[in-house]
Amino acid sequence: MTTRAPGRPRDPEMERRVRVAACRVYGRHGWSGFSIDAVAREAGVGKASIYLRWSHRTTLLVDSLVSTLVNVEDVDTGSLRGDLRALAVHHLGYYLGDLKDAALRMTTEASLTPELRETWESWRESQVLAARATARRGIERGELSSDASVTLLLDTLLGGALMHALVTPESMDAGAIERFADALVDFVLAAAR
Repeated sequence: MTTRAPGRPRDPEMERRVRVAACRVYGRHGWSGFSIDAVAREAGVGKASIYLRWSHRTTLLVDSLVSTLVNVEDVDTGSLRGDLRALAVHHLGYYLGDLKDAALRMTTEASLTPELRETWESWRESQVLAARATARRGIERGELSSDASVTLLLDTLLGGALMHALVTPESMDAGAIERFADALVDFVLAAAR
């Protein structure tokens, strides 16, 4: 016989809903308009449920951004083109996805917000290191010359992904994101070679 803890059973989807709601509230209103009350309304949960898991709005937002948006990994598909394509698809998905407002706001506002700066700096550093490792592997494999500028290659690729997201009026579906990523990577590699 299984004993159940007193009270209502825990909703396994609640934490995910709260994290997504936190990103949406942040995307619409920024740090100055971000509150646990607003997140609770957006997620359709009680504030007490949020406070049981996150003690402060900073903790809630940082956890939500890191677990929902920030997911950059050092990818190794076996080819530079494949690696850069994965990086481009990730960034396009990040900036064109359903939480794009939070992603763009984090990119523009987080470094200026003392409560978020440390998370932003850590995220940015991990993103840069992963991307640079990808490009260096391409040089080691002989897919790029050793005098190729890793900085220019990545700035062009990721800057192109960001600019495309900024000027694309509607969200792109996965197929459109992948087609654009292919075209962008081919363009950048042709220029780098």
